[in-house]
Amino acid sequence: MRGDRLFITVMLGPALIFLALFYLWPMVENLRVSFTDLTLLRLRVGGQWIGLANYEEFITSPETGRLMMNTFIWLTAISVAVRLLLGLAIALIVNTPLVRHLRLATLARIAILVPWATPPVVAIIIWRWLLEAPNGALNSVLLALGIIDTPIAFLADLRTVWPSVIAIVVWNTVPLIALSLLASLQAVPADLYEAAELDGATRSAKFWHITLPFLKPTIVVLGLTSVFWTFNNFVYVWLATGAGPGTFTNVLATEIYIRSFVDFRLGYGAAIGIVMALIMAVFGYFYFRMIGRRQIEEVL
Repeated sequence: MRGDRLFITVMLGPALIFLALFYLWPMVENLRVSFTDLTLLRLRVGGQWIGLANYEEFITSPETGRLMMNTFIWLTAISVAVRLLLGLAIALIVNTPLVRHLRLATLARIAILVPWATPPVVAIIIWRWLLEAPNGALNSVLLALGIIDTPIAFLADLRTVWPSVIAIVVWNTVPLIALSLLASLQAVPADLYEAAELDGATRSAKFWHITLPFLKPTIVVLGLTSVFWTFNNFVYVWLATGAGPGTFTNVLATEIYIRSFVDFRLGYGAAIGIVMALIMAVFGYFYFRMIGRRQIEEVL
């Protein structure tokens, strides 16, 4: 028994050293920097210890409320909800008997994979071209159809900028959710639907009492992991809007970049990073309570 433990420790040793060097040490160093006034202009000199001043400044800043709302509500909650609903709708459509009868299921899967296979940077460039004013493709179509009289600056108008950013995020990330839910749909036992039909169940009743409960574990896992992926995301907002117009779409991730590499305040940016890490740690705790523990129990 003791020999097995020693063998496991030796085998895991290199991986643990790697994790310590590339994850633990940067986290500890970032925590240390967050208590200093370190700037890019004084890297060699180093920053002076200022305690919790960076955290106090962030908490009392008038911009913090908007940052939190943009990050929690717009970037995370709304985009994740839209992804789940749209992904479920796509999976249900692809799984219909009509699509299978017309032999379009394979073509539909390929079409779904195209956005997912597109790198985020490329996807954002494509969408910026589509949404450009006045000569973007979407404006041209809307003007030709007479839906609008003047071009809309989708990524500069306060009324349309967040829906536009969410559209980019959803287009690029919804395929994974759709394909995952499609796989779960195809695993639902056909006997359940046949028994429900014999009992006179309607299509909506079968969806609410068979399909949705069967998909619930997959939806929960996809929802929680999507929150992890989205909350810390920097690319979509920064490349689409540059956190603008002004700071209207600024989120925590872009705020770290602005404070650290535009204002040169590395200490303040590190403090915001620690706040984000603490928020994700709390979320990770609940994720483990809901999902991780169950998976560990199944393995054991």
